[in-house]
Parts: sequence; structure tokens; C-alpha cells
Amino acid sequence: MSAAASVEAIDLIDYVINQGNGVKGLSKLGLKTIPHQYIQPPEERLDQNQIVDEESIPIIDVSNWDDPEVVSSICEAAAKWGFFQIVNHGIPLEVLENVMEAGHKFFELPSEEKRKYLKENSPTPTVQLKTSFSLAEKVLEWKDFLMHWYFPDDESVNLWPAVSKDQVLEYVNWAKPVIRKLLEVLLKGLNVKEFNESKESQLMGALIVDLMHYPLCPNPELAAGVGRHADISSITILLQDEVGGLYVQGTRADQWIHVTPVKGALVINIGDILQIVSNDRYKSIEHRVIVNKSRNRVSVPIFLNPKDDAVVGPFPELLESGEKPIYKNVVFSDYFNFFFSKGPEGKKTLEFAKV
Repeated sequence: MSAAASVEAIDLIDYVINQGNGVKGLSKLGLKTIPHQYIQPPEERLDQNQIVDEESIPIIDVSNWDDPEVVSSICEAAAKWGFFQIVNHGIPLEVLENVMEAGHKFFELPSEEKRKYLKENSPTPTVQLKTSFSLAEKVLEWKDFLMHWYFPDDESVNLWPAVSKDQVLEYVNWAKPVIRKLLEVLLKGLNVKEFNESKESQLMGALIVDLMHYPLCPNPELAAGVGRHADISSITILLQDEVGGLYVQGTRADQWIHVTPVKGALVINIGDILQIVSNDRYKSIEHRVIVNKSRNRVSVPIFLNPKDDAVVGPFPELLESGEKPIYKNVVFSDYFNFFFSKGPEGKKTLEFAKV
């Protein structure tokens, strides 16, 4: 049976999900065309004419976090672009390369090995193998990912996959002080003086690390690694490899800017939660990932979310002067569940929290 015929003959969902083959398994079948379930409608494909080459998101050297120029560059980038890259953040290159390599190694494991981490098989709820975005969407995404919920001093990390566990944990330990610094700077830009316990539970109550894998795709122009969406996190810290493929919406809705990989840099983006608490001063921005015909792409995002039961709304400090709130107070778990109840839809989730 030819590869093209075999994909018609298999139950796609069973093959990709239940059997743990993932999109990686489809990619290895040597298909000439992708299954119709992965073909994006024309209006959701990236139009090459919309890519703006002369613009790029800011790259900020953070070797001195206390430098007023660094502070203003970060806050300005968060307000104008919603995205920026940071360099000289202090995380050794080796740590970054190791976690990226761990991403490749996990997805090279045999299917029966990976299948152990599917939700219903996983030895702990804190690690789960997933594919696509959610199965609620109309078109599937060309990606697989291993999701880790990180809690300090949680013994369940010992049950994470041996091939990647140590690298993920080492990366998180190095990233945590950088994340805290970033949030302190962003709060400073809002004239919020105190990073107290309530702010901490609103901004960094939960930390999720994904090993994302975008396998080779025979028709990258028809597929999406990730469709247009904005993150619901407070901030996302993304480590991307040299393959590239991340596009960010420009200052106009019909413009897309490629986030060129910079060795050793971290891509930072503002999520919906920071847009809500800042009462629209900082912006979460739509972005998408395009897949590649000749190279597998790996990236490692860290999503910083509020605690599930945290109530999120504009910071009181911003409303003291009589400024009108744009958002109401929402329980984060309600916001999270609403986002995942449908496919990615740009920034529509924010409507859920509007006054």
C-alpha cells in the first residue's frame, strides 16, 4: 500500500492520538500530500505578500536589568509590539542547547515509548503528550508537544521522561530568576510598586513548559504549526531553534513579521492576562507558526499563568486615579477553559473578560 493510500485507509485520530504516533508518525509515512484534516482554509494560510521584511521586533540586551534604558525599552516593546527578544539574560547557551536537544530526543523515541505519556497512560498528570491544539478545532495543527506542569518541590517530576526530564528542569531553574526580573520591570512600567503575594498568584501562579515538535511537512503552504492566536498567559518565554517559522502580527492587522532566530536569545511575548491587568497598556499580539518541508523544528515555550483560582482584573493601582476599567474580574480557570473549548481564534478570548 502506498503512503498516500495508507493514510486514507487508517483511522487518522486513532493512528495519530490513541496509538501515540502523533504528527511525527504521519510525517514519517512519506506522504506526498497532507491529510485533508490538516489543510487550512485559504483565509487562514499565510499570504507571502503580507510578510513585512523590513520590520522586526526589538532585540534588547538585558545584561543590566536596572539600567533605566533597558526598563523603558522593555515596557515600550510590551506596549507597542507585544513581542521582543532578550539577549545576555544569563542563561548559559549550553542549558538552552541541551533542552532543545532533549526535545528532538523525546520525539525520536519509538511510538510505544511516547504513548506512555498520553493523558490516559501518563504516570502523573504533570506530564502529558499532546498533538494539535485541541480536538475542538475545525482543522488540526501540524505539531506534537510534551506538556509539563511545573510546581516547586513536586516529587512527580521524577516520573517525567528520562530522556528529557533533567534538561527541562535545569532550564526552568535558570529561567525562573529571568522571569521574575521581567515581571518586576513590566510592573515598574505600570507604576506598580509592590510585587506582593496577590500579584504573584495573578502573574506567576503556574508554570507550564512545552517541548514543541513541528515535523517535516510535505505541503507547508497548506498547513499550520500553530494557527493565529494570542497567548492567554501573563507572559510567554520562548526558546526557538535556528529553523525559524514564528510570525507575529505587525502594527497593521494584515502584516506579519518573521521573528528571526537569534542564537542564545529568548523571545518574550505578552499574554492576555498582562493585557487585562495592565488595562490595555501592554498588548498580547496574534502570532502563528509555519512548518517546514526540509527540517523538523523544535521550540520550548514557558507559559506563565495565574493560579487556577486567581481572580484577574485591572490592577487597583491603575484605577486609583479614576481610570475606567476595560475588563471585569474573571477567575482564571474560567478564562482558560473558554480558550480551550474552541480552536484558536486570534484574540477573541479577550472579549470574555471585557466589561
